[in-house]
Amino acid sequence: MPKDLFNIAVVGAGAIGHDHIASFKQHPSARVVALAEVSPQRGREAADQHGIPTLVTDYRELLKRPDIDVISIALPNYLHATVALAALKAGKNVMLDKPMATSAADAAKLVTEARKQGVLFMVGQNMRFTSECQTAKQLIAQDMLGDIYHAKTAWTRRSGIPRIGSWFTQKKFAGGGVTYDIGVHALDRCLYLMGEFDAVAVSGKTYSQFGPRGQGDGNWGRGEIDPKKPFDVDDLAIALIKLKSGRTVLLEASWAAHQPQSDFNGTQLFGTEGGLLFPPLQLFRKTEHGYSSELVTPLPPLVNTNRMVHFVDVLLGKAEAFVKPAESLAVQKILDAIYLSSKTGKEVRIR
Repeated sequence: MPKDLFNIAVVGAGAIGHDHIASFKQHPSARVVALAEVSPQRGREAADQHGIPTLVTDYRELLKRPDIDVISIALPNYLHATVALAALKAGKNVMLDKPMATSAADAAKLVTEARKQGVLFMVGQNMRFTSECQTAKQLIAQDMLGDIYHAKTAWTRRSGIPRIGSWFTQKKFAGGGVTYDIGVHALDRCLYLMGEFDAVAVSGKTYSQFGPRGQGDGNWGRGEIDPKKPFDVDDLAIALIKLKSGRTVLLEASWAAHQPQSDFNGTQLFGTEGGLLFPPLQLFRKTEHGYSSELVTPLPPLVNTNRMVHFVDVLLGKAEAFVKPAESLAVQKILDAIYLSSKTGKEVRIR
């Protein structure tokens, strides 16, 4: 008999962990029954706030429980692959926050194990789930743009480093900086809209201009801050990505930069018959009445815009997974290539 109720365990009670919990609670078939958090204070605060009955400091205790169906991972980047692999080997369905891992080699192990276990594994690329992105995808499917041959995608902040001295700004915990934090969102969204994830070459450059000087700080997160720790990750990154089809993507991400907007998070698509830009969602094309620039009214979403609700819908058989593991692995390969290209000063070929 098919299950109609799923027990969820969340690993990590930082800001993203709170988001995971609150998002799962929006689905009537999901129950967040356990929480793992190494900080007793953060863990107790989250458990009390959300009414979670079980709190542990070691996530491995939860993997042994046969009643837990889903492990939802909201941890610092360097733990993503380790915890996800352990959960998959335990036969659990896994929702993993981005980035998938800190290397494509580790990410590939997750894809292989999920396939072996026959469980649901999804990376929470929530920018795909927004109303604007889903409307843009439908306009593309209606051939409003013709053949898309180039795109620009960006998430840039004027002053939005996730608190200097937190794990986000230390390479040993984060693996990388803005590229892993918000660049991955802009990249995944763009490749999803283009319907192509396989890149053949990447030229990238990363910068660290503001964080090392103690500038550009933001207020994201709940983790500990140690002002004595070095800022040794990137706070701005750019990349030119060549896809297998010959199309191109220009990616830009920044935590801190002198720019007109305090925060810009959008994508522009160039097609043979029209173009799209958001936010706000605008369609550009030539008509019989001249050149047209029009704001687009959002269309009904393709899937639930709450990624956790969608995840449970997939478990229930009501939806097909919106984020495929192979797509997330392809994104990770591009992230690896951006850092390698910046380090070597050369274009990186992806096999």
